[in-house]
Amino acid sequence: MIEQFQKHFDEKYKQPTAIQEAVAPVLKTDQSVLGIAPTGSGKTLAFTLSLLPKIMPGEGTQLLVLAPSQELAIQTTKVIREWATLIGVSVQSLTGGANLRRQVMNLHQHPDVVVGTPGRVLHMLDNHHLKLGHLMTMVIDEADDMLQDDTLAVVEDIERATPLSTQLAFFSATKSPVLDELNVMFGRDIETIDVRDEDTSQGPVEHGYLSARTNAQKTATLRRLTSIKDFRALVFFNSTRTLNYAASRLRHEHVPVSTLGGRQKQVQREKAMRMFRKRQIKLLLTTDLAARGIDIPKLPAVINFDLPTALNTYIHRVGRTGRQGEPGLALSLGDDHDIRDLKKLLADSDYEITKLYIGDNKLTNQKPKEGQRVVSIKKQASRHLQKEQLSGETHKKMNQTFSGFSTPKKRRKKKNRKNKGIRLKHRRKNNEN
Repeated sequence: MIEQFQKHFDEKYKQPTAIQEAVAPVLKTDQSVLGIAPTGSGKTLAFTLSLLPKIMPGEGTQLLVLAPSQELAIQTTKVIREWATLIGVSVQSLTGGANLRRQVMNLHQHPDVVVGTPGRVLHMLDNHHLKLGHLMTMVIDEADDMLQDDTLAVVEDIERATPLSTQLAFFSATKSPVLDELNVMFGRDIETIDVRDEDTSQGPVEHGYLSARTNAQKTATLRRLTSIKDFRALVFFNSTRTLNYAASRLRHEHVPVSTLGGRQKQVQREKAMRMFRKRQIKLLLTTDLAARGIDIPKLPAVINFDLPTALNTYIHRVGRTGRQGEPGLALSLGDDHDIRDLKKLLADSDYEITKLYIGDNKLTNQKPKEGQRVVSIKKQASRHLQKEQLSGETHKKMNQTFSGFSTPKKRRKKKNRKNKGIRLKHRRKNNEN
């Protein structure tokens, strides 16, 4: 590690993590690498500390980092820029949802490092705003997710626009089958470094579930969880439709909540993240894509509103909590059938999931006593009956109170009767005459 970095590193961290120590020698020698390490183990810093010293400021874009989401790209930009300023290296982010014209103008300044989402980066390449003729290294973060479906084709298109000598660096928290094909896909030797067994950066995380059958019950459970002191959580959904439903219900009940994902503008997404980090909101509702790789220091909990359908998805979700040695909690919501399927999904992992309950504004693994539950139900029923009686008596009194007052309808009827009487009187007089 260079002198400028070493001093700043010692001020912030105790020692390098396993992935940071393992990939440094390989990255410094321009060899392509696949680094696999648990979530929260410092993968961003691993390639930042090793690759930035190789850059010559003012010589064009030499490092390109691709991230799957706007949030992760912005987060990565902040991390890299923190260290880049120490050695005079410029950093520019390219993300969808941001001002396109401003990004084009910034690219005309020829930044040394570009961090972006694949779609926006390819757009800039196609329109000749971004030039990669001097590129030395391309980093693909969250590679297991990036190298899937349509995103894979975009990444391959970007890689074809780089020089043949470009070093490739892939990083991931899990190892999917596509990562075994990297040598064939990109036509070069890629060394795999997997430190998941040696890494000790993960803190103790409790895995539990709460019984809830319908979306309405799950939303009510979220509301009850927010009454727990200092409770905050990142809540995951499989669809934006369910996310919007839960957000609407919670806002109606005045729960401090925000959303992350969908078609939000970058300003809105940044505001949601900022408010959540500052503890101004209790729940941040999101999808897997929007929250992939984001780092929220000391996040108390992660909640699966919709249960994941793949083990890797569960790993990435729960990896948002318990980072850098901090304790964490992973909660899943569902009925007996849902939880049975989840346990099957986690059968090949080290995760053990237990049933939890909410009682006295806290989470516990002790089931409430039956007597206490009956008393509670009786109290609720008694309150409900009192409200009904009160509302009935109040309604009766209101009728009595206002019965002596004339209403517009009564006045109209009275006037009509009077007019009818006058007309009849005139008719009688006319007949007599």
